[in-house]
Amino acid sequence: MQTTAAASPAQSPTQPHLKRVLSLWDLVYYGIILTSPIAAVPLFGEAQVLSHGHAVTTLLIGMIAMSVTAVSFGRMANVYPVAGSVYSYISRTLNPQVGFILGWAMFLEYLFQPIQNALYAVLTIHRLIPQIPFIVLSAALVAFITVLATRGIKFNARTNEVLLGFMLLVTAGFLVQGFRHIVFHESFASLFSYKPAYNSATFDLRALAAGTSFAALVFIGFDGVSILAEEVKNPKRNVLLASVLVCVFTGLFSGLQVYLAQLVWPDYKNLANPETAFMDVARIVGGPLLFMFYGIVLLVSSLACGLAGHIGAARLLYSMGRDDVIPRRIFGHLSLKRGNPVYNEWIVGVVVYVAVLTIPWQRSAEIVTFGALLAFTAVNFAALMQFWFCKAVERRRNFFKDAFVPGFGCVFCFGLLLGLQPWTKFAGLFWLVLGLIFAAYRTRLFTVRAKLIDFSEV
Repeated sequence: MQTTAAASPAQSPTQPHLKRVLSLWDLVYYGIILTSPIAAVPLFGEAQVLSHGHAVTTLLIGMIAMSVTAVSFGRMANVYPVAGSVYSYISRTLNPQVGFILGWAMFLEYLFQPIQNALYAVLTIHRLIPQIPFIVLSAALVAFITVLATRGIKFNARTNEVLLGFMLLVTAGFLVQGFRHIVFHESFASLFSYKPAYNSATFDLRALAAGTSFAALVFIGFDGVSILAEEVKNPKRNVLLASVLVCVFTGLFSGLQVYLAQLVWPDYKNLANPETAFMDVARIVGGPLLFMFYGIVLLVSSLACGLAGHIGAARLLYSMGRDDVIPRRIFGHLSLKRGNPVYNEWIVGVVVYVAVLTIPWQRSAEIVTFGALLAFTAVNFAALMQFWFCKAVERRRNFFKDAFVPGFGCVFCFGLLLGLQPWTKFAGLFWLVLGLIFAAYRTRLFTVRAKLIDFSEV
């Protein structure tokens, strides 16, 4: 006998609901904002050094890995449209205990995002005003970001649009001046060189792998388009396609910027300041004015991302404290006046300040990349298990789509994970071991279900 389920409130025609008004290109635009058109600029110098002068190649290889991952991500988002993304997929597809360990790794990534951005903001200001001692500059900037966070100040959507417009304007200026510089100082034919992609004198597979692993940081954020799944037309098609298009655009547009920068400054061994090397390239092609503009856009972008990362890390600590994953009395506290986790915001501020003084920028960025690559490996593995091995899926399987694509993405991303610097892999592994010990303690040696981390706060 068939029974008819009562309509839920969400299904009621009178209940307010999100309207599906966004097109595919609305999603792509949003994804480009998340990944940032100048994402490769801060990474240029370090990627050049790590890859022995093959930064553009690392971006193109990374684009392939991330595009494949975007397919897996889009398909999994259709199956499990919940907060937590990769973390939720693993918890539901495999095991909550495994999901907790992955969440623990992602927790490290979220904590290091404000460190990475604050450190780069300090480095940028120090290039513009070298007279201020680094330790004083670090204290002032981290305190400034922390105070903004405690007061609940954020960069709103309109501010982000203005910042995006400024980024595109400065980038357009660089591209025009870069083309002009190469043509006038060399020749038009010099614009078409294979050496930025392959230089036999310096090519090394291990160096290329290390550089590609680092360059994967450029693509972080593409998966954010899935949060608009309830507002987009034809979400099953458009969320997946938008994710892939964002990865392809980011790879090609970033590759063009880096390609020109390599043509202007081909010798990676002579980079005096690898962290801010792109500013030096900008000075060569556009003079002090373009150097200053890049400094400003990098500073404002780092501050915006640093503030967002600071607030996100504090909110994540709060959600873990509220759910009693970590001590509730401290981490689950909310300010009576502003309703924000003020203790956590000051804790994050202190951690960021100590890290800015003690950890090089490249290592802080690689820690973020470690968490991202581990998550990307996991989402491909989850897609492989869900669409190829899961017996409960009653449909005809397609080997290329259901097995080859996620399997290739899983192996590729895991290879990039292994290509990270030894220090980064050791730090990441040590953090995972701590998470395993903590999970064993909280679950009485895995005899009870782990309390999952709520990533919806960030």
